[in-house]
Amino acid sequence: MADPASETRAPVASNDLTSSLVGDGLSYVEFAQKRPFANNLLIATAKTTAADLIAQTAIGGTPLMEVDLQRAFLFCIFGCLYLGGFQYLYQVQIFKRLFDVDKFTSQTIEQKLADGPGLRALAAQTALDITVLTMIYLPTFYIFKASVFSGVMEPSFWFSSGLENFQANFAKDELDLLMVWVPADLVCFSVPLYLRLPVRHVVSFVWTAYLSFARGGH
Repeated sequence: MADPASETRAPVASNDLTSSLVGDGLSYVEFAQKRPFANNLLIATAKTTAADLIAQTAIGGTPLMEVDLQRAFLFCIFGCLYLGGFQYLYQVQIFKRLFDVDKFTSQTIEQKLADGPGLRALAAQTALDITVLTMIYLPTFYIFKASVFSGVMEPSFWFSSGLENFQANFAKDELDLLMVWVPADLVCFSVPLYLRLPVRHVVSFVWTAYLSFARGGH
C-alpha cells in the first residue's frame, strides 16, 4: 500500500519543476545566453524599426497615421539583415576568434585596467569596428535606401546611387560616427560576450533614430 505522504509530495515536486521551467523560460538572461543569435535578431529588428518610427513621429512631427511605411520597412529589413545577422557574425563569431574576449570581459574593472594585452585588444576591436562601420555599414545603408526609394529595379543603380550618397555625406556621417561609436565600443567590448550586442543596441537605438531623421527620407 502506497504511503499517503508520498502521494501528496509528488505533485508538489512536479509543480516546483514546472515553476522552475516556466521561470527559466521567462528569464531574459537565460534566453540571451542560450539563444544569442535569435536574441540579437529580435532586438535588432524591433529596435531599428522602432527608432525609425520615433524619428518620424516624435522628432519629425509626422502623425502616426501618416508615417512612411516604406521607410519603416527599409529600417526593419536593414535592422534584421545587417544589424541582426552580419553584426552578430563579425562582432561575436569573428572577434571571438581574433581576440581573447572571454578572459578580458570576465574580469573586474580593476583587473581590466591592469591588463595590458586586454586593453590593446580592446583598442584593436574598437578600431576594427569603426573601420567596418565606415566601409561597410554606411555604404550598405545607402544602398538599401536606394533599393527602397529609387523606384528602379536594377541592383547596379542601387549600388551607384547608394555609393554616391555615401560619398556626398561622408564627412558629416564619419564625424558623427566617431563621436558616438568610439566611446560606445569601449563599453560594448568590455561587457560579457552574451551582452555585447544587447548593450550595443541601447546606443544603436539613439544612433538609428538620428540616422533615420537625418538620412532616412527620400
